[in-house]
Amino acid sequence: EVQLVESGGGLVQAGGSLRLSCSASGFRFDDYVMGWVRQAPGKEREGVACKTHSKGSAYYSPAVKGRFTISSDNTDNTVSLLLNDLQPEDTGVYYCVAGPNVYTILNGTPRPNYWGNGTLVTVSS
Repeated sequence: EVQLVESGGGLVQAGGSLRLSCSASGFRFDDYVMGWVRQAPGKEREGVACKTHSKGSAYYSPAVKGRFTISSDNTDNTVSLLLNDLQPEDTGVYYCVAGPNVYTILNGTPRPNYWGNGTLVTVSS
């Protein structure tokens, strides 16, 4: 059974930081690009970050580049997202996802193969 289990969301003031973690199981971790997609209230889902296994390259959306950092550990099939300098517009549910390529994660087409249930990040002003 495929599982992506997120943790680490919460309430933080603007300018603060959070670290999200995701534990993956039930599929070959190395065969997929791992990443994070978020959905703000009333808005469409947005790919924010992903990382490839082949070269360990990281990619970010323009909205978060320079503030968020994605990392992964192939030894225990985990992927993390460090969120720095959080702003109210970063509020939303953050989903850990796995897809076949960077385009799938950041553009959402086609939809990533696997999704976690999401963790809520709330940034107060």
